[in-house]
Amino acid sequence: MCTCITYENGDFYFGRNLDLDCSFGEQVTITPRRFPLAFRRAGRQESHYAMIGMASANRTFPLYAEAVNEKGLAMAGLNFPGNAFYQEPGGEGLELASFEIIPWLLGKCASVQEAEAQLADMKIVNLSFAEQMPAAPLHWMLADRERCLVLEAVAEGLRVYENPFGVLTNNPPFAYHRLNMHNYLNVTACSPENRFSGSLPLQPFSQGMGAVGLPGDASSVSRFVRAAFLRGNSVAPRTEASSVGQFFHILDGVAMVRGTVVTDQGTYDITTYSCCINTRTGRYYYKTYEDSRIRAVDLREEDREGTELVLVPDAAARIWNPAEA
Repeated sequence: MCTCITYENGDFYFGRNLDLDCSFGEQVTITPRRFPLAFRRAGRQESHYAMIGMASANRTFPLYAEAVNEKGLAMAGLNFPGNAFYQEPGGEGLELASFEIIPWLLGKCASVQEAEAQLADMKIVNLSFAEQMPAAPLHWMLADRERCLVLEAVAEGLRVYENPFGVLTNNPPFAYHRLNMHNYLNVTACSPENRFSGSLPLQPFSQGMGAVGLPGDASSVSRFVRAAFLRGNSVAPRTEASSVGQFFHILDGVAMVRGTVVTDQGTYDITTYSCCINTRTGRYYYKTYEDSRIRAVDLREEDREGTELVLVPDAAARIWNPAEA
């Protein structure tokens, strides 16, 4: 389970909570412009836009959970079991495996508009990265400063939705989340008025009662609503320090605490890491469940003309000092 959000506050930010019951070998990974991206059925990109994000540690191909390219286009994959449907390869159209979608689009496209042109011919096919790594059932959020889309590969084909909420979680499909949001149109950050009955002397007895009815559980539907409420009512000074701090506060509002979500296998889902990316500067901020200090890795400080993937372990990422932002 995961939650992804966008946030505009002067600069445009993109990031997510990655909620899992285990690590997937994640490391901040930079793909420089001249690292050859070899796709199973879609050829090679010998040169492309540089990108940064969190990926499974692998030096042959960037297995990104989320990333942003140097032009400010960002994308994340989120768990979508039971609804994700990948076609069998057939040799027609643009065939990409689920793990190839992020590097393909971010490598070629500078904007959502450019990426959208690629989607008309795209088929997400049932190919695994390795025998011991079956294709993960995913859907995706794709965003830049101007637009935000949701991509869902389902049995009916690839569905693309405009996303006015700037939020994505997990099941059900996005169309359900979009409709469900109408149930909360009376929720407000302000003190509520008595609409129950004009004949009764009802009044709020504490701050925050305008948000009574806002769901607080960890289900994907509830996290969607709560993240949209927190994001939509966020107020912060337009500085890098305030914006990044506010972004993590929003994610904290939908984070998972060990022991509160028990899987069918008896393990515990936790927010393994949270990240925030300034899409203009390419600076990737993140913190982990075990270490709440925010670290920062800057795409522009690396050699973007390199030919090898750059894997940045936690120990090599500098601790972020908001006073220096």
